Amino acid sequence: MDPRLNEGPTLNEGHTVKYLCLVYLSAEKWNACPDSACAAYAGQLQKSGHMLDGSPLHPVHTATTVRVRNGQATITDGPFAETKEALAGFYMIEARDLNEAIQIASKIPPAKYGSIEVRPTRELVIDQVEVERYAAAAAP
Repeated sequence: MDPRLNEGPTLNEGHTVKYLCLVYLSAEKWNACPDSACAAYAGQLQKSGHMLDGSPLHPVHTATTVRVRNGQATITDGPFAETKEALAGFYMIEARDLNEAIQIASKIPPAKYGSIEVRPTRELVIDQVEVERYAAAAAP
């Protein structure tokens, strides 16, 4: 058994964890998987109650990167870094645990052409006083 299957969030029985399944593809494989295959699998996940959201992305050359340093925004055409594979889309799912999330991710159609990164989401730890302070600072 893979030791990673025991890592990650654990919940009481009957609860689920949200996982973001990030789809990565190389430029050469960007259109290798038909949209209809992805839509069919998303439909299966919806029927089973696992699918929360998902969307394909346009190719990486359409990206714009925004960085803010010392209060100044810098805009750059293209992705943050050059990589062999780029983020092509995502599936937001609910699963009992990492093992079930991996089983679901292994059936995402583009996995045959690229890779799927499975990552648990987390809840924000919120201090309401700080939220109000940040909101006031960001107000026009």
